[in-house]
Amino acid sequence: MTTQQELQSLFNKLDRDQDGKVSINDLFLSPGLSAIISSETNTSSPQELLVQYDSDKDGSITFEELKEAVEKANNLN
Repeated sequence: MTTQQELQSLFNKLDRDQDGKVSINDLFLSPGLSAIISSETNTSSPQELLVQYDSDKDGSITFEELKEAVEKANNLN
């Protein structure tokens, strides 16, 4: 389980270009961080995360989309 602050820190590390979105490329460039995201969201891969939680279908995950995924997995304190 993670806190919202920890999740924001993780998101910021993944968001390499600081555009407020984490793309599939960002996830693949950080396999260790992607593994944490997968475990926190109960998804098996970055692709599955995007398919399930990219609500605006822009090919990337915003912090709010990530937070929703973690909340649905009951892993946010």
